[in-house]
Amino acid sequence: MARIKPQALLQQSKKKKGPTRISVTTIILCNLIVVLIVFFLFSTYRHWSQRSQTDNHFSASEDGNAFVDAKKADVPGYAVLNTSKGSITAELFKESSPEVVDEFIDLCQKGHFKGMLFNRVIKHYVIQAGTAQGLGATEDWTLRGKHYNQLAMSLNLKHEAFMLGTSKGKRNDKGFELFITTAPIPNLNEQLLVFGQVVKGQEVVQEIEEVDTDENYRPKSSISIINVSLRQKI
Repeated sequence: MARIKPQALLQQSKKKKGPTRISVTTIILCNLIVVLIVFFLFSTYRHWSQRSQTDNHFSASEDGNAFVDAKKADVPGYAVLNTSKGSITAELFKESSPEVVDEFIDLCQKGHFKGMLFNRVIKHYVIQAGTAQGLGATEDWTLRGKHYNQLAMSLNLKHEAFMLGTSKGKRNDKGFELFITTAPIPNLNEQLLVFGQVVKGQEVVQEIEEVDTDENYRPKSSISIINVSLRQKI
């Protein structure tokens, strides 16, 4: 077997490559790539996490609003006063007078207005059903009725008639009365809590205000509310 000369072995060892060294630049570049990947993953997680929370919040808000809207929708929107002269339909102001409307509806369901008499009737002013004196002493009724009738004719006041209301002040089951205006009344908000408006049966209201009354504006023949029915629509 031929021997390899020492010079040949030395030359072969020189031809072999040594271990490859990683440069500092490569290390820094790899670290930057890793940091960017981690930052991207963290940003993506944070984005979807916040979006999920926002969606849940909106969903809860929408559910809450839907519940409130459903609750409002359950409140009757109209009341039909069946009187001995005919039916009077009033739209209830659920949005602007919610507390009074709720009280009125509760009393209707208890039968509070069943058989209630119209005990005050002033032509071109107001008709009142109930038991209390209401808008003032008996002497004031003449002054109020004549005063506002003259104003309505001379100034052509544009405040709407046929408004449904009740007297201001502390009320209870026995003191809740109904007032329906039959002419423009400029200080209506100072006298009454308005919670509705007659939308059908205005001719019945006018027929009631035309009845004969005594000196205290009490109808000489009884006019009563037979019952009140509540409806969602008319």
